[in-house]
Amino acid sequence: MPIKNTINVSSSTYISIKSPSLIFVMAVVLAGCTTTGSIEHATNKVDPYENVNRAMYVFNNKLDDYISAPVSKVYNKITPQFARTGVFNFFNNLKNINVIVNDALQAKFMQGARDSGRFLINTTIGLGGLIDVATDTGLDLNVEDFDQTLAVWGVPTGSYLVLPFIGPSTMRGIPGSAFDVAANPSSYLGMPIQLVSLLNTRATAEGALKFIDEASLDPYVFTRESFLQWRNNLATDGKSESSMDFGDDLDELNSGAKEVGAKGQSVPQDDLKAKHKLELSSPLQK
Repeated sequence: MPIKNTINVSSSTYISIKSPSLIFVMAVVLAGCTTTGSIEHATNKVDPYENVNRAMYVFNNKLDDYISAPVSKVYNKITPQFARTGVFNFFNNLKNINVIVNDALQAKFMQGARDSGRFLINTTIGLGGLIDVATDTGLDLNVEDFDQTLAVWGVPTGSYLVLPFIGPSTMRGIPGSAFDVAANPSSYLGMPIQLVSLLNTRATAEGALKFIDEASLDPYVFTRESFLQWRNNLATDGKSESSMDFGDDLDELNSGAKEVGAKGQSVPQDDLKAKHKLELSSPLQK
């Protein structure tokens, strides 16, 4: 689905040990602010394995704290912004193949034609996808994945899960992610190149992750509710009653990220503009 007033994050698909997609980092910040307080101690039927999920959540965060976060900070210091943006654009362009495939599977043929045009323009004029030329021509990025396709086909979401090394998911999201990984050309580029993509994404998410930690009384509930709303919003193309208009809260995200920046590492302003997102592919955990 197209993201309204999407946020322009200069990095690619899956974030790291902590989370799969940066789109979700921003969605979590926006959606979670309105949900955490009211459901902090509520029993959620979609999370029957909460005890195990919380343990996995802590496990993933510890791995991130001691491995991903330190490495990404070094990467941020030694890699200029234009290079990180190019890495993001390159992997994001490859992911357009997933989008096109899922457009077809969901019978979104007009959108599929536009997404195909976006891929061709960025692959040719954009020097293999390093430069996002298509967005400037009006061909914005759409977010479609096999989890959304399964939703269109009537497959229920299933229980909420937190997977080790990956982060938030659902019973439907597991086969969806497996299909998307298999369909994404970057999966066959070799481990070193994939690690660059993960590192680039995690490095870009640093400021937003700090904001998420500071914005919630219970980061686990905050992340869970935000993730489920975000996935529901994608699956229903924004038509769900519980879907949130992330664009309306963009100013809140900017101000919150700036506050985090005042205390530590700032979020690059290019990462907070409106016009796309990762994906992500999947979501963020912290």
